[in-house]
Amino acid sequence: QVQLVESGGGLVQSGGSLRLSCTASGRTISTYAMGWFRQAPGKEREFVATINRGGVSTYQTDSMKGRFTIFRDNAKNTVYPQMNSLNAEDTAVYYCAAAAGVEFSEVVAMPSRYNYWGQGTQVTVSS
Repeated sequence: QVQLVESGGGLVQSGGSLRLSCTASGRTISTYAMGWFRQAPGKEREFVATINRGGVSTYQTDSMKGRFTIFRDNAKNTVYPQMNSLNAEDTAVYYCAAAAGVEFSEVVAMPSRYNYWGQGTQVTVSS
Protein backbone atom coordinates (compact mmCIF):
# COMPACT_ATOMS: atom_id res chain seq x y z
CA GLN A 1 0.00 0.00 0.00
CA VAL A 2 1.10 3.51 -0.79
CA GLN A 3 -0.25 6.55 0.99
CA LEU A 4 -0.03 9.85 -0.87
CA VAL A 5 -0.31 13.27 0.71
CA GLU A 6 -0.49 16.44 -1.34
CA SER A 7 0.49 19.87 -0.07
CA GLY A 8 1.28 23.33 -1.36
CA GLY A 9 -2.14 24.37 -2.54
CA GLY A 10 -3.68 27.71 -1.67
CA LEU A 11 -4.89 31.02 -3.00
CA VAL A 12 -2.86 32.72 -5.71
CA GLN A 13 -3.49 35.68 -7.98
CA SER A 14 -3.91 35.26 -11.70
CA GLY A 15 -0.51 35.05 -13.33
CA GLY A 16 1.09 33.68 -10.20
CA SER A 17 2.83 30.39 -9.47
CA LEU A 18 2.51 27.50 -7.07
CA ARG A 19 4.64 24.48 -6.34
CA LEU A 20 2.72 21.50 -5.11
CA SER A 21 4.19 18.45 -3.44
CA CYS A 22 3.11 14.84 -3.19
CA THR A 23 4.88 12.78 -0.56
CA ALA A 24 4.45 9.04 -0.40
CA SER A 25 4.73 6.65 2.52
CA GLY A 26 4.44 2.93 2.83
CA ARG A 27 6.53 2.06 -0.21
CA THR A 28 9.11 3.70 -2.40
CA ILE A 29 7.67 5.55 -5.39
CA SER A 30 10.56 4.50 -7.62
CA THR A 31 8.48 1.62 -8.99
CA TYR A 32 5.48 3.82 -9.84
CA ALA A 33 4.66 6.24 -12.58
CA MET A 34 3.27 9.33 -10.89
CA GLY A 35 0.50 11.56 -12.13
CA TRP A 36 -1.49 14.65 -11.32
CA PHE A 37 -5.17 15.17 -11.96
CA ARG A 38 -7.55 17.95 -11.06
CA GLN A 39 -11.25 18.41 -10.53
CA ALA A 40 -12.98 21.74 -10.77
CA PRO A 41 -16.42 22.35 -9.23
CA GLY A 42 -19.12 20.74 -11.32
CA LYS A 43 -16.63 19.06 -13.65
CA GLU A 44 -15.15 15.63 -14.00
CA ARG A 45 -11.65 14.81 -12.83
CA GLU A 46 -9.17 15.45 -15.63
CA PHE A 47 -5.57 14.51 -16.34
CA VAL A 48 -2.93 17.20 -15.86
CA ALA A 49 0.53 15.63 -16.07
CA THR A 50 2.53 12.48 -15.53
CA ILE A 51 6.15 11.54 -14.99
CA ASN A 52 7.79 8.17 -15.56
CA ARG A 53 9.53 6.10 -12.91
CA GLY A 54 12.97 7.48 -13.68
CA GLY A 55 11.88 11.10 -13.83
CA VAL A 56 13.15 11.60 -17.36
CA SER A 57 9.94 11.49 -19.37
CA THR A 58 6.92 13.65 -18.71
CA TYR A 59 3.63 14.25 -20.47
CA GLN A 60 1.04 16.90 -19.79
CA THR A 61 -2.28 18.09 -21.06
CA ASP A 62 -2.22 20.74 -23.77
CA SER A 63 -3.65 23.41 -21.50
CA MET A 64 -0.65 23.05 -19.20
CA LYS A 65 2.16 22.89 -21.74
CA GLY A 66 4.66 25.65 -21.12
CA ARG A 67 3.15 26.37 -17.70
CA PHE A 68 3.55 23.14 -15.79
CA THR A 69 6.74 21.33 -14.90
CA ILE A 70 6.77 18.08 -13.01
CA PHE A 71 9.78 16.41 -11.46
CA ARG A 72 10.41 13.78 -8.84
CA ASP A 73 12.91 12.95 -6.13
CA ASN A 74 12.70 9.21 -5.56
CA ALA A 75 15.12 9.43 -2.64
CA LYS A 76 12.66 11.71 -0.87
CA ASN A 77 9.63 9.80 -2.14
CA THR A 78 8.21 13.05 -3.42
CA VAL A 79 6.86 14.48 -6.66
CA TYR A 80 6.83 18.21 -7.31
CA PRO A 81 4.66 19.94 -9.90
CA GLN A 82 5.53 23.57 -10.56
CA MET A 83 2.64 25.58 -11.97
CA ASN A 84 3.22 28.98 -13.55
CA SER A 85 1.06 31.63 -15.21
CA LEU A 86 -2.00 30.39 -13.38
CA ASN A 87 -5.44 31.60 -14.37
CA ALA A 88 -8.95 31.22 -13.00
CA GLU A 89 -9.56 28.11 -15.12
CA ASP A 90 -6.84 26.36 -13.12
CA THR A 91 -8.91 26.56 -9.95
CA ALA A 92 -9.53 23.00 -8.81
CA VAL A 93 -8.64 20.32 -6.33
CA TYR A 94 -5.37 18.74 -7.46
CA TYR A 95 -4.77 15.06 -6.86
CA CYS A 96 -1.59 13.04 -6.89
CA ALA A 97 -1.72 9.41 -8.02
CA ALA A 98 0.61 6.42 -8.38
CA ALA A 99 0.45 3.78 -11.10
CA ALA A 100 1.95 0.33 -10.47
CA GLY A 101 3.07 -2.25 -12.97
CA VAL A 102 4.44 0.19 -15.51
CA GLU A 103 7.58 0.05 -17.61
CA PHE A 104 10.49 2.23 -16.48
CA SER A 105 10.10 4.72 -19.33
CA GLU A 106 6.32 4.69 -19.49
CA VAL A 107 4.15 7.73 -18.87
CA VAL A 108 0.52 7.14 -17.90
CA ALA A 109 -2.36 9.50 -18.67
CA MET A 110 -5.36 7.23 -18.10
CA PRO A 111 -6.82 7.62 -14.60
CA SER A 112 -8.00 4.01 -14.63
CA ARG A 113 -4.39 2.83 -14.58
CA TYR A 114 -3.63 4.56 -11.30
CA ASN A 115 -3.80 2.42 -8.20
CA TYR A 116 -3.34 4.92 -5.40
CA TRP A 117 -4.69 8.43 -4.92
CA GLY A 118 -4.13 11.24 -2.48
CA GLN A 119 -6.86 13.27 -0.85
CA GLY A 120 -6.16 16.36 -2.92
CA THR A 121 -5.10 19.93 -2.31
CA GLN A 122 -7.18 22.98 -3.24
CA VAL A 123 -5.76 25.51 -5.67
CA THR A 124 -7.72 28.73 -6.07
CA VAL A 125 -6.70 31.37 -8.60
CA SER A 126 -8.23 34.79 -8.15
CA SER A 127 -8.74 36.99 -11.19
